[in-house]
Amino acid sequence: MFDTLQDRLADVFKGLRAKGRLTSADIDATTREIRIALLEADVNLGVVKEFIAAVKQRCLGAEVSKALNPSQQIIKIVNEELIAILGGQARPIRFAKKPPTVLMLAGLQGAGKTTLAGKLARWLKQSKHSPLLVACDLQRPNAVNQLQIVGERAGVHVFAPEPGNGVGDPVQVARAAIEHAERNLYDVVVVDTAGRLGIDEVLMQQAADIKAAVTPDEVLFVVDAMIGQDAVNTAKAFDEGIGFDGVVLTKLDGDARGGAALSIARVIGKPIMFASNGEGLGDFDTFHPDRMASRILGMGDVLTLIEQAERTFDAEQSRKAAEKLSSGKGQFGLQDFLAQMQQLRKMGPLSKIIGMLPGAGQFKDAINAIDEKEVDRIEAIIFSMTPAERDDVGILNGSRRARIAKGAGVQVSDVNNLVNRFVEARKMMERMAGGMMPGMPGMPGGGGRSGRKQQKQHKRGSKVSGNPAKRKQQAAERARGKAAPAPQNMEDFELPPELQKMFDQQ
Repeated sequence: MFDTLQDRLADVFKGLRAKGRLTSADIDATTREIRIALLEADVNLGVVKEFIAAVKQRCLGAEVSKALNPSQQIIKIVNEELIAILGGQARPIRFAKKPPTVLMLAGLQGAGKTTLAGKLARWLKQSKHSPLLVACDLQRPNAVNQLQIVGERAGVHVFAPEPGNGVGDPVQVARAAIEHAERNLYDVVVVDTAGRLGIDEVLMQQAADIKAAVTPDEVLFVVDAMIGQDAVNTAKAFDEGIGFDGVVLTKLDGDARGGAALSIARVIGKPIMFASNGEGLGDFDTFHPDRMASRILGMGDVLTLIEQAERTFDAEQSRKAAEKLSSGKGQFGLQDFLAQMQQLRKMGPLSKIIGMLPGAGQFKDAINAIDEKEVDRIEAIIFSMTPAERDDVGILNGSRRARIAKGAGVQVSDVNNLVNRFVEARKMMERMAGGMMPGMPGMPGGGGRSGRKQQKQHKRGSKVSGNPAKRKQQAAERARGKAAPAPQNMEDFELPPELQKMFDQQ
């Protein structure tokens, strides 16, 4: 969603890096470009003016003029001001002291409330809560049935005593749901209400009646992040008609310009509590203003990546795989590789995962070009192998490779490429896991100029002298073991061809 804004800001900051000192004219030009970038991203005009004024005031102050690197200081200021307009800090749910905690969802028609209700319930269940979904959208055709399907996929119960499709009283359903939750020990109730328009007085009154009947602990306004500036106007109408405590952004993975996310928290004065960034039930998490600002500035989102990995990866399985790699005996096989790859895919598309890494914005086209079907082909090849072949690729002769290729529906060359790349990657990972990656600070081999210097000195010292007396002395030293090659030298390590080329070029 923020690709265009990210590219524009990257271009602005790129022009600052070559300057050792910034003048007032440089700051004026920079803030002007940032202002244009934000307006093109459909950010609210009032928010843009406030943001630019704060950035300009801080840039003209002592913190930039006295900085050793003024351009980095400006990026730091922009990052901090972005965090401020996004809400400052994450806002958690306020759970009731006496269960159940009641969460009421409200929003426009088509904003994705029903799907989001399932995502929220799944997230609560993963957080060790016992949620209950309540079907109070009795207006939209098949809304009750949709919530039941979403609840089943999320693994949570749904309270739906009325069939919907215009039949039933949503206020009475909401009241009965609270009693049902208390009897059956559900600690969180998520009430899904009917979508409405800001001008729909009947449905707005219905939502107000549900709120009065169940006195929710949190009213969450669900807004489609792709509708731009209209999201702010709609939020104002809902706040005046019903009142809400926090905002949930949906469809953050869309291709809109993202102005709603950068405007709504500051204009409405209500925090963004959650964000949905995909179609899967797991594509939902707490909204962190600092992480979102980091993404906008192209600095990645490593914390979210780590949290997703902790939720997805099996710690015991990963530990065993690491032990196999660190042993350096080739014990890490294709079965272990397949298990790690499958866990990685549970985190989402590879392009999305790589996009969270710092600096990934520079390789946007390459990341978007990642073919997920290639991973499917790799899985098919590995699944076509026997357990013994997965554990030891050294036994794969020509006939075995032909059989595997036929079973996976690929060419023999595809099997050969996979096996060759796996063996080379395993060699490199074993060296890294064993702390034997040469050319890195603190690792054997020294690295940098000093490592290459030691290598040259060793090569010179290993030459046989033309002087008979000196040659005799060298032979005696080798016999005593004084001239034995030190294991710290780079030539004692066998590198994969690709890495060796890199070091040769240096």
